[in-house]
Amino acid sequence: MDMTNQEYEKHVNARARPSPVWKDMAWAFFVGGAICTVGQGLRGYYLHCGLDEEAAGAAVSMTLIFTAALLTGLGVFDKLAKRAGAGTLVPITGFANAMVSPALEFKSEGLVTGTGAKLFTVAGPVLVFGISASVIYGIILCILKA
Repeated sequence: MDMTNQEYEKHVNARARPSPVWKDMAWAFFVGGAICTVGQGLRGYYLHCGLDEEAAGAAVSMTLIFTAALLTGLGVFDKLAKRAGAGTLVPITGFANAMVSPALEFKSEGLVTGTGAKLFTVAGPVLVFGISASVIYGIILCILKA
């Protein structure tokens, strides 16, 4: 079956279901907001327990990352993300999910060559570009202060 690009696009558009954009945006907004609200509540709790601002922020990050990783391992996070879309991807929980998912997917290939290797599929580029950006920003800051 030979089709031109225009014919193929017409064919796809005729069969594609329209996306409920407003509903999707509402889900993303409320789920993302709920995650951030939980994070703010945790921050207040950790401050109430006597942690200073910096330690409370670190504790909130660790709690959210651990919870997202645990929920990913249990298969709950992916179901939530399917419905909420970017609402789960924008906060720190999305990064935790992106780290754990490849590791779980390839666990059948072994602990080192499967889980261990795939765990850094996402983290590697984040670390490389994060560290590179911080070095570049540091050099620019040193030049501007001189």
